[in-house]
Order: sequence, then C-alpha cells, then structure tokens
Amino acid sequence: MADGFIRWYRESGATSVFAEQVQLFEEHGIGLVHPVRGAAVVLDVEGGQVLMPPEEVGRLLGLRISSITMDWWFSADIDVVDSYSYEPLGCEIQTLWLDGLTQEQADTVEAAVVAAATGLPTPTRAVIVDRRGVGDPDEWDSAVLYEGEGLPVVRDRVLVREPLKGKLLRSSPELRSEEAGAGLTLLSPARPL
Repeated sequence: MADGFIRWYRESGATSVFAEQVQLFEEHGIGLVHPVRGAAVVLDVEGGQVLMPPEEVGRLLGLRISSITMDWWFSADIDVVDSYSYEPLGCEIQTLWLDGLTQEQADTVEAAVVAAATGLPTPTRAVIVDRRGVGDPDEWDSAVLYEGEGLPVVRDRVLVREPLKGKLLRSSPELRSEEAGAGLTLLSPARPL
C-alpha cells in the first residue's frame, strides 16, 4: 500500500483517554511498546527513534502542547506510524499510516480505530479511511473541524456524525449508510472507487 491512511478526529476530553486507547489497540494485537526494546518509540523531527516509557508518551499527549509521532507495533519489525496532533478548537487528530502493511494488518488497524472511536468516552467527530492514499488527510479538516461546505470524496469508508453525515449523504446520495453506535454512521461508496 502506498500512503494509505486512517485519520481519526475526536473531541479533546477533560482528561486523556490514551491509556484506554492503548488497551483497545492491544486487544487487536497492536502494541505501543516495542516487543524487543521494551519501550514506546517516538519519532523525532528527523525520523530518529526515541525510546520512552509508555506512561511518558501518555503524559506528553495529555499536556496537549505539541504534535507527537509514534509507532504502534504488530511485531518487532512491523509498525504503524501514528501522527498525533491537537487543533485549537478542542479536537485531537490521529493519522495512522498504512503503508507497508498487508491487507489483513490494515484491516486490524481499521478495526482497532473503529473500536476506539465507538468505545471510548471522548466523542469522535469522524474517522476517514483511505486505504490507497488517493486523497490527502488534510483535505478533510475543513469539513470536520470547521463545518466547511467543501466535501472530499469518500474513498473507502468514513465514520461520521451529524451534521457531516447529512452533508455527505446530500452531496453523494449513492453512499451506503450503516449505524455504527455511539452516534456514528459508517458511510461507504456503493461500488469501489
């Protein structure tokens, strides 16, 4: 896969739900701690790996003062890069990059994100799935963060709530719709794009 991604927008809660997210991801076979190194791996601005205790990663994320890029692990040599950022309007954004993963591993990442989006107490605004990386993750920011009128094309799937759900269905009535729980609806093209 080339540059495929899953972008998860959620409200910034009063307290971080990162520890709960780690647990949900682990239930799907994706760990924060590197299985050999025994620590979480955060990437510095040059892409170098910095080892730190997972509690420190959670503490830094809880401060909500800067973006952090880290790795999640299927095994010692198969990782998922996760760019984690905050927006001034009280929204947390995680972009998980699917490049280098098998179809099954990408399915697992998507299942873990959907489980977290529907299972954590912090409300999710949207989850955008673009397995082939046809679009750009940032193209969804206007619609999700600012209720902008310009709507990107739904490539694979989106998990959304109102009012974005209604806007997408009005602009693309051919989208299939399925309730996913937690006030979210899964929308997908009737036929693959």
